[in-house]
Amino acid sequence: MNPELFGTPGNHRPLAERMRPQELGDIIGQEHLTGPNSPLIKAIQAQRIPSILLWGPPGVGKTTFAQVIAHTTERPVVKLSAISSGVKEVREVLEKAALRPGLILFIDEIHRFNKTQQDSLLTAVEQGWVTLIGATTENPSFEIIPALRSRCQIYVLNPLTQDQLLVLFQKAIQSDAVLQQIPIELKETEALYRFSGGDARKALNLLEMVVMQAEERPVVIVDSMVMSVAQQTIAVYDKTGEYHYDIISAFIKSLRGSDPNGALYWMAVMIEGGEDIKFIARRMVILASEDIGNANPNALLLATSGYQAIEKIGMPEARIILSQVATYLATSPKSNASYQAIDAALSFVRTNPQGAVPLHLRNAPTKLMKELGYGKNYKYSHSFEGKEGNQSYLPEEYQGTIFYDPKEVGKEKEIRAFLKNKWEGYYKYE
Repeated sequence: MNPELFGTPGNHRPLAERMRPQELGDIIGQEHLTGPNSPLIKAIQAQRIPSILLWGPPGVGKTTFAQVIAHTTERPVVKLSAISSGVKEVREVLEKAALRPGLILFIDEIHRFNKTQQDSLLTAVEQGWVTLIGATTENPSFEIIPALRSRCQIYVLNPLTQDQLLVLFQKAIQSDAVLQQIPIELKETEALYRFSGGDARKALNLLEMVVMQAEERPVVIVDSMVMSVAQQTIAVYDKTGEYHYDIISAFIKSLRGSDPNGALYWMAVMIEGGEDIKFIARRMVILASEDIGNANPNALLLATSGYQAIEKIGMPEARIILSQVATYLATSPKSNASYQAIDAALSFVRTNPQGAVPLHLRNAPTKLMKELGYGKNYKYSHSFEGKEGNQSYLPEEYQGTIFYDPKEVGKEKEIRAFLKNKWEGYYKYE
């Protein structure tokens, strides 16, 4: 096995990479998978590894397990990232594997492969040309196609507990060649745990940053020191944490503020951080209606088409589609009039008695209903030029109430002029 497939070579690797376990006994946490009675461990020891899916949050050991399996079985291994690899790269690997069965193919973020990309793996896995190890932070039941899922064993990895992280910190301080040169006292660990959230990679790298930025020796690590360093330097995208919501907020506000450069920057942060591209696309569909609306009706069409396209295309090419949609939305005229209109209508309905449907708008399918005046004096819109009869479509007591107030921008400027002309004297569109 080539260890450089799993990390940066040389002495400039971050602490988390330097501390990555190489043997089963070095793994901290995940005792349900590393115990002597674990089916996974038994399979590794017997060197009869099935294709597996490792499901868990970031930094809990998915890549580590793949590395340990490769090291223990001494089988050739190729690592692909679903973020940057497409069908072409997968096929090249599988063509080589067909000539040399037994290859371990490790695919990180495998849930990012679309259906076509996942389908391309089926024959190789079925025929045993490769042993697939897929790592995913998403539920395989929803993100992995059934045919591939049925060919794999699924193992769940859990976030590390505070006690497990403490063991990890102490091991790093005692055994890492860099940290051994610095006197370190680990006095408080609550902040280290809170900022890492059970993510071993994030925890170790934060520990290293705290130590390296400390000016005094020995380094006495306390929560206040950790919080200061974390708030200044941590810019790690976390799909489940507060930073996740800050980033998507910055992205949406950039689009709303018509800044394509800001929008592209925050989108790139999300993509590089492993955000679900469907989440990004969904938010743009919402924005197209909420913040652009009828100022540019094509915005919703493009955003919806973009969402459908990325589902079929997948990464890495989906990034181009996301960029097109984002730049289009950012440079479109903005109006939240439709958004305000439905909220105003809902608020009105909730706070006012329900009005009766005017008789001329009621359906009259029976003779009795006609005799009662249902549908009487209704003016068929197509029989009138321009004014459409100037009849009321609201309950009598609410006539003249305006919910939709289009703005003087983009297509809505035309809509406003249309409504002002059509409803002159009825609705007070200025």
